[in-house]
Formats: sequence, structure tokens, C-alpha cells
Amino acid sequence: MLCRAIIHFRAACFGVAVIGISVFGVVQPAAAQAVFRSYECADGSQFAVAFYQSDPGAHIQIDGKSIELKKSLAVSGQRFSSRGMTLWIETTGLTSIKHGKRPVSVCREVKG
Repeated sequence: MLCRAIIHFRAACFGVAVIGISVFGVVQPAAAQAVFRSYECADGSQFAVAFYQSDPGAHIQIDGKSIELKKSLAVSGQRFSSRGMTLWIETTGLTSIKHGKRPVSVCREVKG
């Protein structure tokens, strides 16, 4: 719309759009760039987590809250933590979570 309002810059806007598409390619939808997983834990809690290609962290939804967990150092597998919450995903596939004052709970991925 801005390009239509500014007649003198119409050609420049079109040129920038063409260059942007040819250099950077077609933009993929955000969902194609993410992996979403849902988990159920031994303590009865459930959560969903998203991993985005452009972000090394994990984005978790638990107890009605969205929390961004930063990637942390792990001996094996992956560990993400922030604000009193830690998510471990071992190389063996074992997943566990610690949040708040609750003890560590082992979780399993829920498919479909």
C-alpha cells in the first residue's frame, strides 16, 4: 500500500521487491521452520515445546504460560533452562523436566 501512495517511488519499491525475492528466495511459512512436540509427565503435568531453526532455545507452554528456555551446557543430549525451569532431552530420547518447586519428572512424547 505504501508503494501505491508514493507514485514517484513505485518503480523503486518494485525493484527492491524483485531483488529481495531473487536474492533471498521464497519465504517459507514459520511452521515449516519449526518442530513441535507434546509431552505427558509422570507427575501428571503436560507441556508442548517448539524448536525453531533460527533459535537455539526451546519455547515451552506449560501451566498456561509460555516460557522461552535458553540452551544450556549438557554432558549428553540437550538441556534448556530459564526462570526456574529446566528441560532435559537425553541422546537416548529420555526427556525430563524440572519446574518450580516440583521434583524432576520423567516425560514421554505424545504422538498424534
